[in-house]
Amino acid sequence: MSKVVIIGAGHAGGSAAALLRQYGHEGEIVLAGQESAPPYQRPPLSKAWLKGEAGLEDLLLRPESFYAEQDIALRTGVTASAIDAAARTVTFADGTVETYDVLILATGSTARKLAIPGVDRPDLLELRTLDDAERLKAVLAPGKRLAVVGGGYVGLEAAASARVLGAKAVVIERMDRVLARVASQPLSAFFTDLHRKHGVEILTGAEVAGFEDAGVRLADGTLIAADAVLVGVGAFACEALARTAGLTCENGVVVDETARTSDPNIYAIGDVTRRPIPVHGGVMHRLESVPNALEQAKQAASAIVGRAAPAPEVPWFWSDQYDVKLQIAGVPFDADRQLVRGDPAGGAFSVFHLSGDRIVAVEAVNAPADFMGGRLLIGKGAAVDDALLADPTVSIKAVAKPQV
Repeated sequence: MSKVVIIGAGHAGGSAAALLRQYGHEGEIVLAGQESAPPYQRPPLSKAWLKGEAGLEDLLLRPESFYAEQDIALRTGVTASAIDAAARTVTFADGTVETYDVLILATGSTARKLAIPGVDRPDLLELRTLDDAERLKAVLAPGKRLAVVGGGYVGLEAAASARVLGAKAVVIERMDRVLARVASQPLSAFFTDLHRKHGVEILTGAEVAGFEDAGVRLADGTLIAADAVLVGVGAFACEALARTAGLTCENGVVVDETARTSDPNIYAIGDVTRRPIPVHGGVMHRLESVPNALEQAKQAASAIVGRAAPAPEVPWFWSDQYDVKLQIAGVPFDADRQLVRGDPAGGAFSVFHLSGDRIVAVEAVNAPADFMGGRLLIGKGAAVDDALLADPTVSIKAVAKPQV
């Protein structure tokens, strides 16, 4: 029976360990992670956790007792320092060594840091881990002001949570709109308006020059005063271990559709990977999402136990801000146009990204039927009628063109 070692005890790694047992793997499983907590959900950190609506037990993927019950050796608070692919060993910073027959890398990603003065200040905040969330939660209170550098989803979610808790918030974005790298212009405009209505100050086209005791200094000399500063400007794949082990890396550990790396005995899953996306023609891309982590955990576990490969999934994502639910399916790699269905002013609409007569992505705001129907149509590669798609009175199920 083979021994599987999993480096990284986040959503991807924890899911892979559980799925291996579920799929019938009887050999040893070692699950090793840097954090002291068992595998937990990260999305609630910027929402329910900050607002005090969830405790640790609510975040855990599974009760801590699960791992002992399933004979999974859970090692927390340990850091893998080296992989010897030829000897099939993993060395940890504490000097311990684990041998493996199969290795799964689930090392995730780490926050991108700005190359500006003050970036190493100990009082700067990130939001990647439970400890990060606790530090941020401690400074959010009525009368306090949070400056968020980076207008991405995590930054906007944190700003929304700050407002709910009575703190002031200002979002500083260097691009000309929030969510510029990850969302359409209509979506950016909607969330900018939403946050401003809730009292969040949004600054776009604002370059940060440095961090100071009193807050954030912009390139034009303006000081943005703040009691706390949260920096969220993207993330890098934690691929250093993989590179030193000789694995192929290119903005992430390169894997195939089974999550296998360039070494047949090593798999990689989750945020750390650059993977093919079958529903988008096999284009290679790095996805950062819980659904991606779960899909690749299924792929790796299935391959390891000799189970049939799971069906390819349409990538999907979500974000909750105030009472707004955003759901996204697909990635608009080759989209040639956008089509808005519904009225953004009414608070429920969708932006469909099309290539020819096929949907490649949909951004649905408080429109679950559009999300679910759009995701299904993307997966099928079905041709759609633009006129019907643009009409919100027409069921999303009825927008597909008749097959000939």
